[in-house]
Amino acid sequence: MNIGTIGAGTVAQAVARHAIAYGHHVTLSNRRGPASLETVVRELGPLASAGTAQEAARAEIVLLAVGWPDVPAAVEGLPDWNGRIVIDATNHFAALSPRPEIADLGDLTGSEYVASLVPGARVVKAFNALFGAYIAADPRHEAGRQLLFLAGDDTDAVQQVAALTEEFGFATAALGGLRDGGRLMQLGGPLSGLHALKQDSA
Repeated sequence: MNIGTIGAGTVAQAVARHAIAYGHHVTLSNRRGPASLETVVRELGPLASAGTAQEAARAEIVLLAVGWPDVPAAVEGLPDWNGRIVIDATNHFAALSPRPEIADLGDLTGSEYVASLVPGARVVKAFNALFGAYIAADPRHEAGRQLLFLAGDDTDAVQQVAALTEEFGFATAALGGLRDGGRLMQLGGPLSGLHALKQDSA
């Protein structure tokens, strides 16, 4: 599978490492351009490449992992999505300094807002509720597998993301659509920052 990332920070690199470990090709992109990612790509190995956001957005599955204020610019002018899957790993922090501030989106969830910026994409919320260190680590533990919450309005897209991340070792839990499920996962929701394990039955 070809996977693209818009953003190449902690979360994007963690997901890329999991994907590459299972034979998927990953194209990473950031706002500074491909040359800035040479070291990262070299460390990730031959299944990783650096590209522009336009190139990364042509992948079968695209991970959006940028700071909230950067989301509109990051997805502006990208190719027609044509039903491709966008994994929204963002959190709607309007600011982090001098203190965290949550953006006021009115009645919208963060992922509903993101979906409005990527018309034609099938948006699945995932990875936002976990700290980066938990995404980067092996999700398989003696006590169980790291639980990964998913939400999305397209059932098939959610199932595809679930299959991919289960391959990585996560235990997935689909919560419903971007409105109800997304609200549970996003900042201020009861599942935000919940690092739980699922014990598989014997």
